[in-house]
Amino acid sequence: MIVVVDERELVKDGYTSLFGREGISSTGFAPSEFEEWVNTAADNDIAAVEAFLLGQGQQAFSLPRAIRDRSMAPVIAVSDQPSLEQTLALFDSGVDDVVRKPVHPREILARAAAIRRRLKAISNYTDIGPIRVFSDGRDPEINGDVFPLPRRERRILEYLVANRGRRVSKSQIFNAIYGIFDEEVEENVVESHISKLRKKLRKKLGFDPVDSKRFLGYCIDWS
Repeated sequence: MIVVVDERELVKDGYTSLFGREGISSTGFAPSEFEEWVNTAADNDIAAVEAFLLGQGQQAFSLPRAIRDRSMAPVIAVSDQPSLEQTLALFDSGVDDVVRKPVHPREILARAAAIRRRLKAISNYTDIGPIRVFSDGRDPEINGDVFPLPRRERRILEYLVANRGRRVSKSQIFNAIYGIFDEEVEENVVESHISKLRKKLRKKLGFDPVDSKRFLGYCIDWS
């Protein structure tokens, strides 16, 4: 089953009709209705969903997180705006793919199938204590629970874990996260990101796994 989410009745009904012509069952929700459904639906109902198709709606950027709490099915956003900023914002919100209208339902089905194949093949992750950090852009997990992080904080955690057991400097972290040619961002912004990351880790774990020493840098390790 494909779940279509769009605040426009015409668009929602149009996609469900097109999927029906392809012999694929589908159902449509307005964003507010969908948010309630995805949080309360039975596990068997959620497991039956092959993909989620997200269109226009005020909650468009919060729905991917709600979906991930219940399902690993592909989340595909349909964008009406040919905008790089919009596309990047959708990916940052947690969608697996972004397509632009008009798009044929067969293409959506093909993209969903490709995402599922990649997910089955993915085993690139690093465990450090109860923390599991992925190398494919997914949020980390702590004790098996998803640990949502903003993009910069997530990439800093990935970099620290990739270099676990040795110290990295603020400059090294900055270059890894922002790139060595970014002159519009001050290097000290790294300290703010790390401070927020450590606060969240401390709250979740009960202690801070990141060690810092003045002039020497940061490291994360588990002994």
